[in-house]
Amino acid sequence: MDRLKKPEPDHPLFELFVRVEHVLRTYVKQGDHLCIALSGGVDSIVLLDVLAMFSQQMQFTLSAVHINHGISSNATTWSQFCCKRSHDYGVSIWVAYLHIHKARGVSLEASAREQRYRVFSEVAADYVVLAHHLDDQAETLLLQLLRGAGIRGLSGMPAIRQQQQEHQAKLLRPLLNVSRHQIERYAQCNNLTWIVDESNDDTAYDRNFLRHEILPVLKKRYINYAKTLTRTSRHLSEASALLDELAEIDSEQCTVSGRLDLGSLRQLGAPRVKNLLRHTLVRQGIQLPNTGKMENLTQQLLSMRDDGQLRVDLADYEIRCFKGAVYILHKIESVPTHERHLVSPDSLVWNDEIGQEMQYVHGKIEFSWSENQGICREKIASRLLAIRSRVGGEFFKPACNRPRRSLKNLLQEASVPPWQRKLLPLLFCEDRLIWVPGIGIDCDFQVKSGEMGVLPVWHTLKNN
Repeated sequence: MDRLKKPEPDHPLFELFVRVEHVLRTYVKQGDHLCIALSGGVDSIVLLDVLAMFSQQMQFTLSAVHINHGISSNATTWSQFCCKRSHDYGVSIWVAYLHIHKARGVSLEASAREQRYRVFSEVAADYVVLAHHLDDQAETLLLQLLRGAGIRGLSGMPAIRQQQQEHQAKLLRPLLNVSRHQIERYAQCNNLTWIVDESNDDTAYDRNFLRHEILPVLKKRYINYAKTLTRTSRHLSEASALLDELAEIDSEQCTVSGRLDLGSLRQLGAPRVKNLLRHTLVRQGIQLPNTGKMENLTQQLLSMRDDGQLRVDLADYEIRCFKGAVYILHKIESVPTHERHLVSPDSLVWNDEIGQEMQYVHGKIEFSWSENQGICREKIASRLLAIRSRVGGEFFKPACNRPRRSLKNLLQEASVPPWQRKLLPLLFCEDRLIWVPGIGIDCDFQVKSGEMGVLPVWHTLKNN
């Protein structure tokens, strides 16, 4: 398009450009790739128009991603519209088609948002650029207040945020200090066209109820409420940052061998323990539990003895305690009972192959050569190797100077948590247990000094 130039300082739209340019020049450098999340609404269409101009000035690559949620009957039309607009600007576009499955107890809005951000995490770019603006920020703060959110939830949306993984595109919001009125005026002055999502008028949704029923009344008395609430959000963001710093200090003092230590937690008191737990869970990308569950978890941790055990479910994760240490784990799925007495379907015959693998429910065993350690290859040559899970009653002799002992006692001595014991892949040579991860190799199958052995290494697929 040929109408891509910055307005003059006395132009009514000049302020919008200044605010967007400030954000872009703060974070974006020449050669970066920006991908705009293009919904087709007026906010993202204006952002596309402005970014197209700055991409020429600042020499960054611009592309677009459109998410077809499949909820509205107009979804296909909207996708076509976004493809046409992107083509007009010479911008490539990726359309992601979603099938929203509403989880029990989770709103449709929340489910759609979760899927939307999953797509953003897959975008191959330096930045995913979102069109959230000043009024969105104010609405978000009010919604979080009404939901009883804490300081982190009330901090609002930052101008830039790293997604969960370092390699993923950062989220950038250059319109956060621009009002909805300024955006709509820009679109009208430049004769832009956009789509209107009919669901935006449905006051059954909390955000729409605030936008159409509450905020117009509020504006009659407090005309600058959006700026005021955004300022409040910034104050809370600073407080949240200070709490994160405190949590980092507490984490260093309370972490032993990579895990939170119960004895150290008890020295902090409930408020700091809760703050540390929130910080730890967020850092691992785990959804925070509600206030009641967090209170209950904190009290249980503070009242537990070091030899006590605990299990608390958190969506796809669980918190457990063992010997004074706090474990934050993916939920463990036990090996089906009917498979525990059977030879694994992935049983194999050792063929002297380096890198040969055996798959298991929670990972794989990889074989490699090693000098002075490992399994004697002559004793397993042409014999069936199999992985089985523990059923109880197994005996094992990893130390040649000690008698054969029950595997149960060996695992207890090695401080293997109870929930991990039943999931360990036990390697059998036919009917003989010859290797247990973390415990060792059966004495009769160990290589002698100076020999090359077959060394099994266990690689878990989950944080079990």
